[in-house]
Amino acid sequence: MPYMINIMSNLASRLNNPNVVAVAYDGLCTFEFGVVVEMFGLPRPEMGQDWYKFAVASIETGELRATGGVRVLADGGLDLFEQAGTIIMPGWRGVEHSVPQRLVEALQKAHANGARILSICSGVFVLAAAGLLSGRRATTHWRYADLLTERYPDIRFEPNVLYVDEGSILTSAGSAAGIDLCLHLIRRDFGTEAANKVARRMVVAPHRDGGQAQFVEQAVPAAHEGARLSPLLELMRNNIQKEFSIASLAKAAGMSPRTFLRRFDAATGMTPARWLLSERLGKARDLLENSPLSVEVIAANTGFGTAATLRHHFRQQLATTPTAYRDMFGKIPELEGA
Repeated sequence: MPYMINIMSNLASRLNNPNVVAVAYDGLCTFEFGVVVEMFGLPRPEMGQDWYKFAVASIETGELRATGGVRVLADGGLDLFEQAGTIIMPGWRGVEHSVPQRLVEALQKAHANGARILSICSGVFVLAAAGLLSGRRATTHWRYADLLTERYPDIRFEPNVLYVDEGSILTSAGSAAGIDLCLHLIRRDFGTEAANKVARRMVVAPHRDGGQAQFVEQAVPAAHEGARLSPLLELMRNNIQKEFSIASLAKAAGMSPRTFLRRFDAATGMTPARWLLSERLGKARDLLENSPLSVEVIAANTGFGTAATLRHHFRQQLATTPTAYRDMFGKIPELEGA
């Protein structure tokens, strides 16, 4: 446990400015705002003293109306941007609504001064109006894709991702993808263990593969199927370096191969191969961040077999390489000759 405390302290030192400011406005998107509060605004003493500091900045004076009849009183106005290390735009009151010039100028100034700017769902239109997305990759909810690219043709729109990280500018797809983006930022700032702790407290997956084109008919398995498949999933997870055939998995689950595939998909939204790939990537990421093992050893220990195969899947699924990922998130240098 002391080792974990030391890691958290070292990672926190990478975050030059822990002040997170969420933007509030009349017509505030309640869910998106709630995601931001849950991620960055809750007291988390288990994370130490260097955790995020949170405030809400209003673009209007007085009491604000939020979706669902909620009323909001913010901590202050746009002057809070001056102390912000991260500013989050939790949606926007409507894509047909123009963005106030004072907000545009405040965002431009904050970004020029080094603040990171994030948007969730329709909040991307605010960042676009401020010119912060020109020439950059970005995403938003699929419903707004055509309108965004029509209004701002200089944006490199990414249609099939949950979020896009352009360094100091980050955008998410639909509302729930804001959870993925915020967990990604926590992972980037404090590492995998911190992101996993927050995800566990929220009872959500710490990382979701796939994009907006991925629709799951039954996101949560029925209790009966969950009980039947849970031991099998744990077996696969604990033996992630091994190969599993559909026939052997079906036999272990006490089902025919056809029934097994149907019920596995209904319970997880994936094929067994896709689920196993996701688990292997997650384990590989954890080892790259928290161990000195070489890429070759990690590939063998996580079932990829060779470093080349691991690099292929990292490029395909995460748009990076294992070495680049370790350089960004790793806590422990790779052992030479490991």
